[in-house]
Amino acid sequence: MPLSDGFTDIPAGKIAAIATILERTQPPRPDEFAVAEQFDWRFARVEAPDLDWYVDLLRRVGSSHLWYQRLIQSRDAIADKIADPSTVIHALSVDGRAEGIAELDLSEDRTGELVYFGVTPGLVGTGAARFMMARLLAFAFSQPVERLWLHTNTIDHPKAMAFYRRFGFVPVRQMLELADDPRLGGLFARDAAPQVPLFPRPGED
Repeated sequence: MPLSDGFTDIPAGKIAAIATILERTQPPRPDEFAVAEQFDWRFARVEAPDLDWYVDLLRRVGSSHLWYQRLIQSRDAIADKIADPSTVIHALSVDGRAEGIAELDLSEDRTGELVYFGVTPGLVGTGAARFMMARLLAFAFSQPVERLWLHTNTIDHPKAMAFYRRFGFVPVRQMLELADDPRLGGLFARDAAPQVPLFPRPGED
């Protein structure tokens, strides 16, 4: 059903965001992104990721932006997903600890989806995301991929859109995203993502 122009009330207990789909269809040129090596940063594929390791990293990276979609699934469902050969996970390690994640879904023919991409709060603004993305693009387009796409939304970092566009992603579609607030169900702390107001339903205070 088409949305009417103007304001629309969001029910209590819900969060709403505008999601933007972006895509890149050309492999990076060898000299396109000049990102220096860092002696204490290592970006590498993680073969057979441990479930607890994965959930912990996803929480540490995504809690500020309410990355709930994977975490609301059962442990068995998450384990099955990350064990699927079409799921490719890279991690950024800093002094031996994972502090960034890039997860690709290569299940669709000639297409890759960048499902998760981000770093822990302490690395925001350090260049770590640029370090990761330059290497991720080289990897993704070394696969039989002609289109790499992702979605970001208005709960993500305020510079996320500009970051992806800087790396050659082009916006192609927008959607309204509505979901139960994962903080109310205990998936995240109530003070997570303070940029998103919390509106409990009656009795959830």
